[in-house]
Amino acid sequence: MFASELKLLSFSPPTSVTRPIFGACPVTPDADALALGAVVPPPPHAAATLAAMTQKAMRRFIGGRPSLRFARRDATAPHDTRVDGQTTLAVVRIVVALIGASVVAAFVARRLGIPDAIAFVVVGFLANFAFPALPLAITPELVLAVLLPGLVFEAAYRLHYEDLRRSYLSITFLAIPGVILSATIVAAVLVMTTGLRPELAFVVGAMVSATDPAAVVSTFSRLGAPRRLVAIVDAESLLNDGTGLAIFAIAVAAVAGGIGFLEGGTTFVLTIVVSTLIGVVVGAAAALAVVRLRDHQLQVSVSLLAAYGAYLLADGLHFSGVIASVLAGILLGNLGRRIGLRTSTERAMDEVWEFLAFVLTALIFLLVGIAIGPAGVLAAFGPVVWGTVAVLVARAVVIYGFFGGALRLLRGRRAAPNIPVAWLHLMFWAGLRGAVATAAALALPASFPERELLQRIAFGIVVSTLLRSCR
Repeated sequence: MFASELKLLSFSPPTSVTRPIFGACPVTPDADALALGAVVPPPPHAAATLAAMTQKAMRRFIGGRPSLRFARRDATAPHDTRVDGQTTLAVVRIVVALIGASVVAAFVARRLGIPDAIAFVVVGFLANFAFPALPLAITPELVLAVLLPGLVFEAAYRLHYEDLRRSYLSITFLAIPGVILSATIVAAVLVMTTGLRPELAFVVGAMVSATDPAAVVSTFSRLGAPRRLVAIVDAESLLNDGTGLAIFAIAVAAVAGGIGFLEGGTTFVLTIVVSTLIGVVVGAAAALAVVRLRDHQLQVSVSLLAAYGAYLLADGLHFSGVIASVLAGILLGNLGRRIGLRTSTERAMDEVWEFLAFVLTALIFLLVGIAIGPAGVLAAFGPVVWGTVAVLVARAVVIYGFFGGALRLLRGRRAAPNIPVAWLHLMFWAGLRGAVATAAALALPASFPERELLQRIAFGIVVSTLLRSCR
């Protein structure tokens, strides 16, 4: 679902104490830090706890109407939210170290001619191996609410209306039914090859159904792909994050028996519609404000508010913050240019957002490498291989069969998208996974059935698809 719902779906034992070191790392009273990847043994009432938490999350999510009873209980629950000076200094040190590592990794990657994302993940692997007890929690909130909104907003801001208008059918086709079909195919392959229960296999399919914008945007920028093709793939990867996370949340709730098929379908459609409206309103308001302001610093600040404000508003209403941020970026960029956004303002915003995109991309993939670690992937090597095969098969079916077949049926009609066959090969190759799949895997409740195996499959698929981008 979204950051607030994913947090509710994440389980921590009632005896744990929250220490907010870069993502609120849960620690036990007799431990200084919780090592990344450690699994907390579930209590005897784990099944009941899982069902109750999932039903609670879905009640808050369905229809975007938060429960006042649960809101009051959460607000009065005893928890320590104080941040002392040592914690603040630890956060600063970690951020500085990560940015320094990203600069070195990007320099080496560009000298070797490999994607930056690969170098960032490798450095994260090394950090995981060298510092196994690093007091750093890679939470879904850190990835979804802190890093991803700025990155998807920057990519959406660069999309041009004319490219989107010419390709809106293709983008919608891939971002909604394409994601559902991909999750279903991945689940079917995993059931046949690994023996996973169908409902658990579909959870994995939902986790890895969406292509990752950070991976796709950085790779296509490096290749210098045609602008319209970049627009199609970028928009697909940006929008299918929201649809993929919504499917994932519904799948997790279905495992616990908290939601039915009809209810899940209604929730899915409502989420897309309302999140789109929120993004459009925030983006239009930001465009009007930026055009009227004359100070570049204030204009860039408004764009930053739009990126994260749209996310937080939609997420606070229990809809998709990712979709809202994407639409806000599209509206700000395109409406702003139409109503008088000056060239000097565009240049200033481009420079700032290009820098922010580099930093956010680097942090995302460094943290992906730290969260995954090589040991966990190797421990589930067989299922990871089959999961990777399933993702490739699903992408091939969606691009060549589903999307390509629709193009052949519409050929010769006025509404038919003009997509060269050669572009289908690049669109298939662009099916990379990354931060979104990792965040979804981290959001699985600790008492969720086969949680560790499902996480390792998702992490392994992320690594394998990123390695494929080196070819």
